[in-house]
Amino acid sequence: MRTVVGVTGASGAPYAVRLLETLDGEIDLIVSRDAEEVVRLETGREASALEKLATRAFRNEDLTAPPASGSYPFDAMVIVPCSGTTLAKMAAGIADNLITRSAAVALKEKRTLILVPRETPLSPIGIGNLLKLANAGATILPAMPGFYHRPKTVGEIVDFVVGRILDQLGQKHELVERWKGWPKDRG
Repeated sequence: MRTVVGVTGASGAPYAVRLLETLDGEIDLIVSRDAEEVVRLETGREASALEKLATRAFRNEDLTAPPASGSYPFDAMVIVPCSGTTLAKMAAGIADNLITRSAAVALKEKRTLILVPRETPLSPIGIGNLLKLANAGATILPAMPGFYHRPKTVGEIVDFVVGRILDQLGQKHELVERWKGWPKDRG
């Protein structure tokens, strides 16, 4: 499986790092300029450290890179975290950088596109953009962790969301315990 991973400037860089650490197959990585600073602030890593977790890395400004073409065979794209600006551009059909162009390719070629927004609260405009993209075929997977597995660390909260991404990609993982129903003695 070849997955394009786009990292944009919304808060949530730990989700991107963990996905890159656990994703199987070939990984094409695109990190926006704004994301470079967010990655540094939230993880203490440079964007170049993320590139080491990928098979290939492309500059977001390079619209001649392979993922910009429908003839380039990738199976899925995940944008994690996905900023409101990136959502708005995609919803309006603006493909002015490699992340938004690759997403447009995923949609037009009917490939899996998973968007992981991390904005809160959402405005009516943002909700409309999410709906428009969902109706176009994207999977909207907000960074909304569950707590039934009783996470004790931030890493376990991150793993919950990344596990859901991997589920959508059809990849097996053991990042989080699966829901088994309510305990019989919940009183």
